Amino acid sequence: MFKRRSIAWLGVLLLLVAGCSAKEQSPENSLSESSAETWVQSFKEQNVEQWEKSNGYGNGNPFGCTWSADQIQFMDNAMKLNLTKTDSGESLCSEYKTYDTYHYGKYEVRMKAAKNIGIVSSFFTYTGPSFGTAWDEIDIEFLGKDTTKVQLNYYTNGVGGHEKMIDLGFDASEAFHDYAFEWRTDSIKWYIDGQLVHTATENLPVTPGKIMMNLWNGTGVDEWLGAYDGGSPITAEYEGMKFTPFKDEIPSGADKQS
Repeated sequence: MFKRRSIAWLGVLLLLVAGCSAKEQSPENSLSESSAETWVQSFKEQNVEQWEKSNGYGNGNPFGCTWSADQIQFMDNAMKLNLTKTDSGESLCSEYKTYDTYHYGKYEVRMKAAKNIGIVSSFFTYTGPSFGTAWDEIDIEFLGKDTTKVQLNYYTNGVGGHEKMIDLGFDASEAFHDYAFEWRTDSIKWYIDGQLVHTATENLPVTPGKIMMNLWNGTGVDEWLGAYDGGSPITAEYEGMKFTPFKDEIPSGADKQS
């Protein structure tokens, strides 16, 4: 059943990517002006107009590494986020994010998680003080110490504590699977391979956020991630993602994205 779903998903992906690629040729159809429409991004190659690689800085604790654009590769019909330990002992990690922000809708990704103690690979939306907004975030996170589980979480104005661990019934580091969340004014619903696995309804995020993926090793959070053992190189892979806006969720006259 998984193979049939995968082939169908990829078929839809390729058809929609063809349409999106045609639109992206003109400025008036850039994502900053078209978030009211469904769009799909294949990660066969980098899209420099809509996505950027974090580079040359670190987020501080609990991120025990420096973002490096060189750690992101596009090959074998997928984007590879890498984490590499240098000879000098520095950890170089990877992050890919949209320039624009997005609001209520369904966010889908097809990915293969990274496996190693002390690390996280992810798909999420985020905005915060560095962008001049409140800290709002919705997460799908794989803790590399046990990739038979996924951690779901969200933050509203910096308040988190909504972690939910889900047993997958498979090892997310061994094959590509579909992960998604639906963000509405009254709920967030998370899905794995099309099956609803968790719903949140209290103190939900309200601020549009960037779509992001990253791979990093932690520091000072051994009770959460386990102690990073210096494993290198480590890789998470992403085949593509899809965003479907929920236009009826956004009040008339409100911005659909920042």
